[in-house]
Amino acid sequence: MASLWKHPESKFFFACFTDRTGRRLKRSTRETNRANAQKIADGYELAARQKQTVRQIRTVIGELHKTITGQDVATLTFREHCDNWLAEKKGTAPATLVFYRGSVKKFLTFLGERADSDISEIDAKTILAYRNELITLVSPKTVNHDMKTVKALFKAARRDHLLVDDPTEFIETVKGRTEANRRPFTMEEVKRVLAIANDEWRSMILFGLYTGLRISDVAMLRWCNVDLEKKEITIIVQKTGKSLILPIAAPLASHLESIPSSDDPRAPLHPKANGTWEREGRTGRLGNQFSELLIDAGLRKPSPNASPKKGQKARRETQELSFHCLRHTAISLMKEAGIPESVVMAIVGHSSKEVSARYTHVGSEAMQKAADALPDIMLSHKT
Repeated sequence: MASLWKHPESKFFFACFTDRTGRRLKRSTRETNRANAQKIADGYELAARQKQTVRQIRTVIGELHKTITGQDVATLTFREHCDNWLAEKKGTAPATLVFYRGSVKKFLTFLGERADSDISEIDAKTILAYRNELITLVSPKTVNHDMKTVKALFKAARRDHLLVDDPTEFIETVKGRTEANRRPFTMEEVKRVLAIANDEWRSMILFGLYTGLRISDVAMLRWCNVDLEKKEITIIVQKTGKSLILPIAAPLASHLESIPSSDDPRAPLHPKANGTWEREGRTGRLGNQFSELLIDAGLRKPSPNASPKKGQKARRETQELSFHCLRHTAISLMKEAGIPESVVMAIVGHSSKEVSARYTHVGSEAMQKAADALPDIMLSHKT
């Protein structure tokens, strides 16, 4: 016989029943009255023990619920839950929200019609199948990022008492190759890229080298972020939402003084890159453009998966060099110059909470000294 269970913080009773295969299941009755909830729980068990589809079972329970309470059963599909969850995330950083939306869309596409089933119908077996499909398409790091979103969706469902058990609880992350093979640029390699880059990309490369900023942050820089008199750049980092005040190294200051400024303080320093970022909210296209520069400079071989046919998906390969490696280059150059680690990490805006806590009181004078220790790559680049 079906039994009832009620979470101390939930107003609804959950039905605990056995299906025809002997599995013990739990489903919300969406009912606050115990007697009515018991009737619905018995209906769940009766329907589940018969050879019926999920849609048929839901129809039976819906009719039973309406007979008992006089109201249609309030159901929540997994797609609706995803919409609600994304609405909760609107206060997050734009890039993070774009990632969440893309990650949710991937999972919904995999589910197909099942996305419009009750959220309780998405089980661990289905989620594991999704993870295993991702493994064949993308890198382990991307698999784990997408699975983090899926886990967050079901964690929220359990928090809201839509589920008793979290089907993602025992689904493990994927272990595999890491990005340890990524390395800093040598100065000669940076010069080779600068030699073939157009004016805007040359500027972005210099910002990446002398500030350690990520490509999204370089793309969003505006003239109001730059104070040449104080030799400072003030920016809110996209990834962490953290506010940084960065010193302007002498070579970067010379570069900024050499390019046309704007009367509009909100004008972007790199208009084309900024336009791409504003339209797409992601760095994929900018990263691809930089990859093409590396290929043209002879620093990267074209990937065999670089241009998959329409409709095909290609597994991304971790490359040795990327725009993010300019960040590693900046760190390496400062460490080679004998700059204390605390100052180096303060400049690049280290995201670790523990590390950041130790670097809170690094002075601006020490940071400027560190920036000035960076070599002037333009001296040997200029003709």
